Amino acid sequence: MFAVISRSDPETHPVPLQRARGEARVSFVTTPRGTMLGQLFQDGAAKIRLPKTFGPDAEAILINSAGGLTGGDQLGFAVDVGANASAVVTTQACEKVYRSLGGPAEMAVRLKVGPGGRLDWLPQETILFDRADLRRRVDVDLAPASRFLAVEAVIFGRRAMGEAVEEGGLHDRWRIRQADRLIHADDIRMSGAITALGQRAAVLAGAGAMATLLYVGDDADRHTDAVRLALGDRGGASAWNGKLVARLVADDGLELRRHLIPAIMALRAGRPLPKAWQL
Repeated sequence: MFAVISRSDPETHPVPLQRARGEARVSFVTTPRGTMLGQLFQDGAAKIRLPKTFGPDAEAILINSAGGLTGGDQLGFAVDVGANASAVVTTQACEKVYRSLGGPAEMAVRLKVGPGGRLDWLPQETILFDRADLRRRVDVDLAPASRFLAVEAVIFGRRAMGEAVEEGGLHDRWRIRQADRLIHADDIRMSGAITALGQRAAVLAGAGAMATLLYVGDDADRHTDAVRLALGDRGGASAWNGKLVARLVADDGLELRRHLIPAIMALRAGRPLPKAWQL
């Protein structure tokens, strides 16, 4: 005999939807053997893996074990690179943000680099699906004489799959400080009819993907020509006061990578991207 389950009225007593939560932190320190793991913490859907490398940099791969983000999900990642240490942080795959049934998906990132240290923050692209809503905040604290390379790329639906983002929301907020002084602030906000908004010449001019590339270092101005050459007519780059900022748009994710990868490699002195980007 089966038990009878009483179901509440969804209009008056809605069943709360399951949401992903996660937080992960990792730190790297310098030892006589080079850069090594300092501390590692992970909880919930946020995971970190540390593949074996044979170069000068330690490497960390961030994983969202929930398989993507949707409205109400909350993830947090923190990376601390100690004095004279060097690390590259990427993601297992592109982060997918699915349709929201209420409220934004939220991601908070905290990055710190000590004196003489270097962090290359190289997550793979974020893919927004129709009616997705993402709120992402990145806070960076740099010591003097440190170097920092970062990329954030967004794809508005996979055009090869016939996808488009008719409606949705995106808020990317960046704050970078060096020696407690604000050196970079960036807010990208798109909401409502994203496809129509993206048709404007001052926004995306009809492009389906975009990226921001940023480098902080005393040699920033030396890389400007190489980055501009890699971007071609799909973007531009400027350097001043020890900081280089580049913007790039493309028709789709494939074209975006064709320009973005050589631009990143130019800022990494020709070193290839982590293998996760090549899988």
